[in-house]
Amino acid sequence: MKIYTKTGDHGETGLFGGPRVRKDHARIEAFGTVDELNSQLGLIRTHAAAAAYDEDLRRIQCELFDLGAELATPGTRDERITPGHVATIEGLIDKHESSLEPLTCFILPTGTPLAAALHVARTVCRRAERRVVTLAAQLDTTIPANAIEYLNRLGDLLFVLARVANHSAGVKDDPWVNP
Repeated sequence: MKIYTKTGDHGETGLFGGPRVRKDHARIEAFGTVDELNSQLGLIRTHAAAAAYDEDLRRIQCELFDLGAELATPGTRDERITPGHVATIEGLIDKHESSLEPLTCFILPTGTPLAAALHVARTVCRRAERRVVTLAAQLDTTIPANAIEYLNRLGDLLFVLARVANHSAGVKDDPWVNP
């Protein structure tokens, strides 16, 4: 099978089990941004310093693949992302945050290369969350029940992991200073 089909050459694509829509349709934006986030996590996993949470990131990548499939399928009732997935991420946040000093100010998204990459993934995650919220606001649209909550917690986890990456490397949080 060839990778190119030429069916999208005029700015439309087919939804899984559904109609053809413009490539800038809210549903395409939502699952496309989830796919971008998944790729960012793949890049993060190439950092040697990410080995401590590689297994968790791989599992999350698989969950994001499931979420993307749900978002690509209009009217799906197959909820692959469950409250249990959200609870697992909350557990990871609690576990990793326990090793950090409490925040007393805003911090800049910087530090080690791994921390910076995690901050980029966090911002992509927040954009994916916004795209799913936009999709959910459209009439006659269904989204996976736990999608927004899952992405919200995942953004929190990526923020915490960025701080952990810096802490593990002996790099202090860089506080924002109001000019």
